[in-house]
Order: sequence, then structure tokens, then C-alpha cells
Amino acid sequence: MPPSLAVILTGMYNVSPMKTNTLARRDFLRTLAAGTAVLYFPYRGFSQVPASIQTMKLTDTITMLSGDGGNIGVAVADDSILMVDSGLAPRANDLVKAVAELSPRKVAILFNTHFHFDHVGANELLGKNGTKIMAHENVKKVLSMPFKDDAFARTFDPLKPEGLPNATYTAGGKLTFGKNQVVYTHIAEAHTSGDTYVFFPEANILQTGDLFWNGMYPVIDYSDKGWIGGMIAAADQMGKVGDANTRIIPGHGPLGTKADLKAFRDMLAKVHERLEPMVKQGKTMEEVLAAAPTKDLDEKWGKPRPSEGFLRQAYPSLTRRNQKS
Repeated sequence: MPPSLAVILTGMYNVSPMKTNTLARRDFLRTLAAGTAVLYFPYRGFSQVPASIQTMKLTDTITMLSGDGGNIGVAVADDSILMVDSGLAPRANDLVKAVAELSPRKVAILFNTHFHFDHVGANELLGKNGTKIMAHENVKKVLSMPFKDDAFARTFDPLKPEGLPNATYTAGGKLTFGKNQVVYTHIAEAHTSGDTYVFFPEANILQTGDLFWNGMYPVIDYSDKGWIGGMIAAADQMGKVGDANTRIIPGHGPLGTKADLKAFRDMLAKVHERLEPMVKQGKTMEEVLAAAPTKDLDEKWGKPRPSEGFLRQAYPSLTRRNQKS
């Protein structure tokens, strides 16, 4: 394994990387327990993954669940449940139990905001029980095949057929679910190629998936066309959704506000501005790290994800983008 990949793998945990580059999504947490990790996981160590899934009631019908990989939104109607994202595979049964404690109704619809393992973990369990899984067409494409992800230094196995999205879209759309209108919108080439944000207008709640990480450096999956400029553009677009009082369920981190989203956007813009000249100068990754372009930002944004892992994704996302232009 090249030294740069070894650093990527150990950037958050100070542990040794795996000898194999193949890792099934469903086996990821077991791998963490065995003493290996990748830079993506938002906790500093496996032992800090919360023992239980936490619930935060936002309205009489909408709840945010946290502690199971990416944040999850749950909307309850009179006869069924809608979910946005489905956490980690090893905690799928815990998630289903937590949702059942909110309502005994069936999960009728599940949105996947993107394809990453900590947002699709209960897909197979829910799909087997007849849940309609909705996602952008690129999400289904990636989840249907082995996917070599350089940004993670891993090849991810496909999901079983029952876990794949069975209702895909290209741009987005609208639907009515109980008391709530649901507006879903695709953002191209930001965190990944298949990101979706979901807005509940009546509740004034926006769920962003990993287009927004509240209070921390994000993951940018350049292997699937993600790039830092696209993340900035996505934040600008989401900033126009709702109003100043809109509450935001981020992909990771606590419930946010428009002010939090703006701060995140401005941080990304500063990093982009500092990295762009380095790309033009042909700086190596190690030279970028030595220059410490985020030093003044790390105190606020480098917890729990240190800046090195972020820079090792943000910088290649720019170099790849410039090669295309």
C-alpha cells in the first residue's frame, strides 16, 4: 500500500491499515472493532460510537435520530413512516427498533441521500420488508456494483438486490406524506455525484445528507465526482431553501441553523481559496500538508475529524477537477 494511503487510513485513529483493499459495507463496523479504520468515520474511535440511538423530536410528526452513522430523519403519518437515510448495517436492527418506538407503523418510504455505507446500512432489512427505497439514479448505480473508492482507499461490495433503490430520479421531485409535503432535490458533483437534500416545507426542516457537516470538516468523495467547489455551491443553494428559521438535519453533527450552514460554507470557501494556487503551482499532497493551510481553522472545525484527512480529499478533488477543465 502506498504511504499516502496508509496515512489516509490511519489519519483519525492512529491504527494500522488493513492489508486488503476490499471491504463490504456491512462488515465495516466489525473491521473497526478488530482494530482498523478509515478516515471517513466521524468518531475518533470505535469505543466512542454511542451505545444507543438518540432521538430528538422536532415536530409532532418529524424526529431526528443520531448515533447510528449519519443522522436520520423520520416522518410519521397516520398509516406509515418515511425515513431519510438508514445508518450503519451492523445497527440496522437497533435502528428499526428505535423507529418502532416512535411509531408501530410500517416504513413505507426510505430516501438515501447518497450511497455511503453509514447512510444505507438498513437498506437491505427495510427493503426485504417492502419499503420503497428512493434515491438519485447514480446512488443505485454505485450500490449495484463493486465500487473502487480511492478517497476511502477501499473497494465497497454491492448491496443485495433488496437493499437497492427501487425508485430513482434524475433531478428530484415532490410528494405528500401525511401532514408533510416532501421536496427532494439532486445536487450534482458535490459530496458525491448522487447527493439529495430533502425539505419539509410545513415543518420548515431541511435534511442535507453529507452536503453539510455541522461543526466539522466534511468528507469529499472525489472518486465519485465530489469536489470542494461543488460543496460550496451546494451550501449556497441550500442556503436559499426555507428561511432564517429553518432547522437543518446535517449528515453529521448536531441539529443546525442557517447560520451554521453559512459558517460551514464560508470555511469551505477559505480552504478552496488557499488550495487553488497550490494546485496551479503543482504542489504535492505532502507539500500542501506541510503548508498547513487550515491551521487557523482547525480549532473550530478539526474536531472530531482532523484536518489531514479532509485535506487529503479536498486537494485531490481540486486537482482532478482542474485536469478535466
